[in-house]
Amino acid sequence: MLGSSHILLSALAMTLIVGLRYLVTSGLFAWLTDKVRPGLYAGQMPQIGKEIRWSLYSAAIYGVPTGIVAWGWQNHGWTQIYTDWSAYPLWYLPLSVFAFLFAHDTWFYWTHRWMHRPKWFRIAHAVHHESRPPTAWAAMSFHPIEALSGAVVIPLLVFVIPIHVAMLGLVLGIMTLMGVTNHMGWELFPRWLVHGPLGRWLITASHHQRHHAQYRCNYGLYFRFWDRLCGTDSGLGSFATTRSTAAEVSAVRIAHTGESNF
Repeated sequence: MLGSSHILLSALAMTLIVGLRYLVTSGLFAWLTDKVRPGLYAGQMPQIGKEIRWSLYSAAIYGVPTGIVAWGWQNHGWTQIYTDWSAYPLWYLPLSVFAFLFAHDTWFYWTHRWMHRPKWFRIAHAVHHESRPPTAWAAMSFHPIEALSGAVVIPLLVFVIPIHVAMLGLVLGIMTLMGVTNHMGWELFPRWLVHGPLGRWLITASHHQRHHAQYRCNYGLYFRFWDRLCGTDSGLGSFATTRSTAAEVSAVRIAHTGESNF
């Protein structure tokens, strides 16, 4: 019973941490948006309310497996997470971060494409696309099925890929930053990065915007590798297009028919 209560407390603690991390990060970038792009979210308060509600549901779903894994790591050494900086060569630190991000990106790309099949779009992914256009609060605005598909990735990877606890924190930080900035409706990163050689392989808000405008392209999370390899990369989008009612209506119609380019 004591062990079960500790697992429950760990899951609850992680749920609170994930929820707080979401509120602080999304809140910070929403505030920044108001300063840099005044009025960008004007008239979207009902939508933002829904985004926050769905995101807090998602925080609970993300927190439970994370809490269980954290308990197992701290009490039983179940995972490949390590704390000794000398356990692996220093060059392995960035390699482990990239391995986690690439594995997560691969899982996300293929599950994201699967959720754009008409049946599963209606069941699960439509919740995320109800944000038209998305805001900084939409980072975790998922139906529970979609949240569950994303919540298991990092907890499973720590059993497979050795990673220093600090590098794991960096992975989670990048995941949070990308989730928020890719949805906030304007480009945070400098033009030289977005439109330069590095931008040809990294996903930023300009790239993910086109997914929310057209639905049938740009499925990646961190990298454009799978989109480019599979012919689903449609390049960068225009934020004005995201706010176009005609474009959104057309995209919704296509998403709810039997048409699919999967």
